[in-house]
Amino acid sequence: MLILARKAGESLHIGDNTKITVFSIQGKQVRLGIDVPSDVMVYREEVYLRIKAENLRAVQASNSDLLMVASKWQKRK
Repeated sequence: MLILARKAGESLHIGDNTKITVFSIQGKQVRLGIDVPSDVMVYREEVYLRIKAENLRAVQASNSDLLMVASKWQKRK
Protein backbone atom coordinates (compact mmCIF):
# COMPACT_ATOMS: atom_id res chain seq x y z
CA MET A 1 0.00 0.00 0.00
CA LEU A 2 1.24 3.45 -0.92
CA ILE A 3 0.86 6.00 1.87
CA LEU A 4 1.07 9.69 1.01
CA ALA A 5 0.82 12.82 3.13
CA ARG A 6 -1.32 15.63 1.72
CA LYS A 7 -2.59 18.88 3.19
CA ALA A 8 -5.98 20.45 2.61
CA GLY A 9 -6.11 21.82 -0.93
CA GLU A 10 -3.46 19.43 -2.23
CA SER A 11 -4.17 16.72 -4.80
CA LEU A 12 -2.78 13.53 -6.22
CA HIS A 13 -3.30 11.92 -9.60
CA ILE A 14 -3.85 8.25 -10.35
CA GLY A 15 -3.10 7.70 -14.02
CA ASP A 16 -4.28 10.32 -16.48
CA ASN A 17 -7.96 10.29 -15.56
CA THR A 18 -8.27 10.27 -11.77
CA LYS A 19 -7.59 13.18 -9.42
CA ILE A 20 -8.11 13.10 -5.65
CA THR A 21 -8.11 16.39 -3.74
CA VAL A 22 -8.07 16.82 0.05
CA PHE A 23 -10.76 19.39 0.81
CA SER A 24 -10.53 19.53 4.58
CA ILE A 25 -9.24 17.72 7.63
CA GLN A 26 -11.20 17.98 10.88
CA GLY A 27 -9.97 15.75 13.68
CA LYS A 28 -10.11 12.17 12.40
CA GLN A 29 -12.29 13.04 9.40
CA VAL A 30 -10.91 13.86 5.95
CA ARG A 31 -13.09 15.23 3.15
CA LEU A 32 -11.95 14.18 -0.32
CA GLY A 33 -12.97 15.28 -3.78
CA ILE A 34 -12.57 12.61 -6.44
CA ASP A 35 -12.59 13.37 -10.18
CA VAL A 36 -12.96 10.21 -12.26
CA PRO A 37 -14.36 9.45 -15.71
CA SER A 38 -18.12 8.91 -15.73
CA ASP A 39 -17.72 5.21 -16.57
CA VAL A 40 -15.69 4.53 -13.38
CA MET A 41 -17.70 3.51 -10.32
CA VAL A 42 -16.58 4.82 -6.91
CA TYR A 43 -18.00 3.22 -3.75
CA ARG A 44 -17.43 3.58 -0.03
CA GLU A 45 -15.76 0.38 1.18
CA GLU A 46 -18.77 -0.88 3.16
CA VAL A 47 -21.01 -0.50 0.10
CA TYR A 48 -18.45 -2.17 -2.17
CA LEU A 49 -18.16 -5.16 0.20
CA ARG A 50 -21.97 -5.52 0.29
CA ILE A 51 -22.12 -5.47 -3.52
CA LYS A 52 -19.39 -8.12 -3.74
CA ALA A 53 -21.19 -10.34 -1.21
CA GLU A 54 -24.51 -9.99 -3.05
CA ASN A 55 -22.86 -10.80 -6.38
CA LEU A 56 -21.26 -13.89 -4.84
CA ARG A 57 -24.66 -15.06 -3.54
CA ALA A 58 -26.16 -14.54 -7.00
CA VAL A 59 -23.42 -16.57 -8.66
CA GLN A 60 -23.89 -19.38 -6.17
CA ALA A 61 -27.61 -19.75 -6.96
CA SER A 62 -28.43 -23.36 -7.75
CA ASN A 63 -29.94 -24.53 -11.02
CA SER A 64 -33.17 -25.39 -9.24
CA ASP A 65 -33.39 -21.82 -7.91
CA LEU A 66 -32.93 -20.44 -11.41
CA LEU A 67 -35.49 -22.84 -12.90
CA MET A 68 -38.01 -21.86 -10.22
CA VAL A 69 -37.53 -18.16 -10.93
CA ALA A 70 -37.75 -18.74 -14.69
CA SER A 71 -41.02 -20.68 -14.36
CA LYS A 72 -42.54 -17.96 -12.16
CA TRP A 73 -41.42 -15.34 -14.65
CA GLN A 74 -43.07 -17.25 -17.51
CA LYS A 75 -46.34 -17.49 -15.53
CA ARG A 76 -46.37 -13.71 -15.07
CA LYS A 77 -46.32 -13.16 -18.84
